[in-house]
Amino acid sequence: MSGRRVFFYVQHLLGIGHLRRAATIARALRKEGLSVAFLSGGPPVAGLDLGGAELVQLPPALTADAAFSGLVDADGRPVDAAWRERRRAALLEAFDRIDPQVVLIELFPFGRRAFRFELLPLLEAAAKRRPRRPACVSSVRDILVAKNDPGRLAETVSVTRRYFDRVLVHGDPRLVRFDATFAAATDIADLLHYTGYVVDGERPTERPGERGKDGEGEVLVSAGGGAVGEALLRTALAARPLTSLKAAPWRFVTGTNMPEAAAAALAAAAPAGVVVERFREDFPNLLRNCRLSISQGGYNTVLELLCAGARAVIVPFARGGETEQTLRAQLLAERGLCTVVDESGLTPEKLAAAIEAALAAGPARIGDIDVAGAAATARAVAALATAAADGTLPPLPRR
Repeated sequence: MSGRRVFFYVQHLLGIGHLRRAATIARALRKEGLSVAFLSGGPPVAGLDLGGAELVQLPPALTADAAFSGLVDADGRPVDAAWRERRRAALLEAFDRIDPQVVLIELFPFGRRAFRFELLPLLEAAAKRRPRRPACVSSVRDILVAKNDPGRLAETVSVTRRYFDRVLVHGDPRLVRFDATFAAATDIADLLHYTGYVVDGERPTERPGERGKDGEGEVLVSAGGGAVGEALLRTALAARPLTSLKAAPWRFVTGTNMPEAAAAALAAAAPAGVVVERFREDFPNLLRNCRLSISQGGYNTVLELLCAGARAVIVPFARGGETEQTLRAQLLAERGLCTVVDESGLTPEKLAAAIEAALAAGPARIGDIDVAGAAATARAVAALATAAADGTLPPLPRR
């Protein structure tokens, strides 16, 4: 690799939202003229568009279950010390080979604590790099899973100030500020930089004839990557005959991570007028054309909904102590941008009532929310890469 080089570490554990957002950023980095090595620590995902970045696949790790009770390897076995040593060695070897000007790490130290065994050595190696150290940047979404442990907060602040030059928050403070879910944000305020939201694609065209007709008039039911979406899709299928849209076409997109047996069972139960598919490459276009969207509340899905201007029912994923999707959905509902139904106690009747409420409320409008976060991230990283190459980064650690 040549020129300004970015070492981009991403670890997805359950769904593929983190990976999709990171891939969008990688494409923006490439457009900015940067060389990118994309270090993926989760299971491989076919067809991932990295814009020409080099994919470096680490030994895959994923969560044992939806409650994030532990890490397992690609064969479903709990990871052990020997596995961790192999991962750490592979990561550090890649770092030495690529010799980057920027180390960009997705979510850590605000999450992914289970990977401290390799990320702290990586950050230490970057800090000690001579003659010129690379800039270290944390890439983090707008809303974290809420933690109230003072010791955990103090540790996160300490690691951030010791190793990181910048924290890029992929959000817009006019919708939600970082301190809403990270109570110690004032302790790192000088390192925080809001990029705007990272969205795959641009705002929808105002000329429908230019965007194709697939999905027109449909109810679009989706589950993101699909790993935890089976219950929502089954409930939506049962809710269909209870709604005023029972005669409309419905399209279910299960996501590639839904177990094959679950997707097959859903397809077998689908009556006439219902299509069940695993994946749609043109999903944003389907959102623009649909009559109503029913989905979970992940970062990527919500931003695609807003950009599409779709009527939306959101059922936030809330198992395993997850709070991120619920807060995001509530903030949007307060703005009149969606109708929210709690995952707990979800029934076909409750979902049907929410569908009618969403139809009465009208479509979402993105308004003044900043969705140019991919390009802004690329510009910020490029500037740090230039400073690292010139040797003008300030010294670390910052206390």
